[in-house]
Amino acid sequence: MTKTVKSFALVLTAAFATTPVIAADLTYNEPAPSYEEPAATSSGFTGAYAGIHAGMSSERINPFSGDKEFMGGIQGGYNTEMGGAIVGGELEYSHLGDTEVDVPGGNLKERHRVAAKAKAGAALGETLLYGTAGMAMTSLRDGKNVGGPDGWKPGYLLGVGVEQNLNANLSAKVEYNYVRTNDVRSFDGVTTSQTDISDHVIKGGVNYKF
Repeated sequence: MTKTVKSFALVLTAAFATTPVIAADLTYNEPAPSYEEPAATSSGFTGAYAGIHAGMSSERINPFSGDKEFMGGIQGGYNTEMGGAIVGGELEYSHLGDTEVDVPGGNLKERHRVAAKAKAGAALGETLLYGTAGMAMTSLRDGKNVGGPDGWKPGYLLGVGVEQNLNANLSAKVEYNYVRTNDVRSFDGVTTSQTDISDHVIKGGVNYKF
């Protein structure tokens, strides 16, 4: 074999030997960076809570004018987040301070109230705007010139409110409630009547989240 042929054979062998390395370099791809979905953040209004409230109760739409009574009580409930909305339920007891409500011939006095309420709203940062509705049981007693029913009378409650987170556990709220109690029987000494009565409550409160 001549020297030229040997040289050509060596060059050809070297070319075939390096071909797999070049092919491997051409077909190599770096792995795509993995995507991690960001963790969902809580609004700060979810979970169980309990608190206290106080305010004014009146038969008139503005409880700060005319006849009004100081009221106060306790509440507890649970909120959860669904599709960006805050929904929940709340149980509430209030002492109404003998709020006077007009009936034919005089007035009756509202003394105690227990309410079961549903809540729904939207959180804007650390502020929650919400509406509430539910059932209320109100105890009434005799008032001026009129005798009333003994025990508790059922009714319904509608309201709106705003709640502000103060820290991880405490929040403060302001809430308005309209409560309607239908077919309340009263007796003025001569005539027995049935009247639909209502009151308006403006209250502030503090909740502790567990």
